[in-house]
Amino acid sequence: MKGKLLLLGISGILTCCCLSCQQTNSSKGTPKDTIAALMDTASFSTTIDTKKVYLYELTNKNGVQAYFTNFGARIVGLWVPDHTGKLCDIVLGFSKAVDYNNPKEPFFGTIVGPFGNRIAKGKFKLDGKDYTLAVNNGPNTLHGGFRGVHFAHWTLKKSDPSSLTFAYTLPDGQEGFPGNIQMEVTYTLNDNNELMIAYRAETDKKTVINLTNHAYFNLNGEGSGTILDHQLQLFANQYTPVDSTLIPTGQLAEVRGTPFDFISPKTIGKDLNTDDRQLTYGKGYDHNFVLSKEKEGEWYKAAHVVGDKSGIIMDILTTEPGIQFYSGNFMNEQVQLKNGKKDSFRTAFCLEPQHFPDAPNQASFPTTIVNPGEIYQTKSLYRFSIK
Repeated sequence: MKGKLLLLGISGILTCCCLSCQQTNSSKGTPKDTIAALMDTASFSTTIDTKKVYLYELTNKNGVQAYFTNFGARIVGLWVPDHTGKLCDIVLGFSKAVDYNNPKEPFFGTIVGPFGNRIAKGKFKLDGKDYTLAVNNGPNTLHGGFRGVHFAHWTLKKSDPSSLTFAYTLPDGQEGFPGNIQMEVTYTLNDNNELMIAYRAETDKKTVINLTNHAYFNLNGEGSGTILDHQLQLFANQYTPVDSTLIPTGQLAEVRGTPFDFISPKTIGKDLNTDDRQLTYGKGYDHNFVLSKEKEGEWYKAAHVVGDKSGIIMDILTTEPGIQFYSGNFMNEQVQLKNGKKDSFRTAFCLEPQHFPDAPNQASFPTTIVNPGEIYQTKSLYRFSIK
């Protein structure tokens, strides 16, 4: 059942998905029942806006199980072993596909684009032409607008035992973005407990593209409580300060000596309540960090996170120049998660490798412009291990 559609009618397909952790055989590092899946196929084999939605699964030899849906090409669950050998679901999500069709909380686990993060006042200019976008976040455009790719029905283009590739073409002019933008996202799970997300896009008009994944993580398990005691290290010496609407000012500020200093590991909550204007603007951390481009092979090191209870370590590596860190500041129990818990305040965090916010309006930032004939390509790696 690797890399393919989970079919209806398979006996024993659902096993206690109300729990965020499942016991594994610690001597082998694999589940006691390697056949039973941890999510209910029937709840995802449905229609949304008259289009078919499905559930897909990737597993590896260590028992890691990752689940995806073509609605938003999103990750809906990710079970990895903790320090006791239990599989813990570390990605927040819903137990039914229809719950993702929710304008109040639309970004759980999804691909966001064509431009992830914010664009000031929903406007930018290319070659002297002004473009006006859908404004969905105060005065600004966030994650592609109201009908960005997070509400799109992606097509499963190809699959194999370790990977899934979803494809979607954003029509020219949707939410104001120019160009028919052909996008592909490939999820690959290997036996080193690494989940790679590779992005590819082409356009028939000059446009701006900044794709990323918006997974909400809790390394102690979905619904397990606060993430403020997680240890976080960011490989960034600078960040991009913002105004009161969370648009970058254009400056690159040093993190040393500020609450934004994660150069050495510290708990997420250590400086969160510091009297700092930037933290006031974001109601916590909701900022882009400028990666110091410390190399590991082909990758830049981006983040190192440790779950305080589970001992699960997540290392993020990327080819992107920045990473957005969001500390769950606006989570307020609006939705019910897979395990029956609510999305309570700061019970998850997001780390989104990407180009900088508002790059189309900031000439000093790395460009996000893509021309016809060019291929947009980027990728990020999420590596899981035990402390």
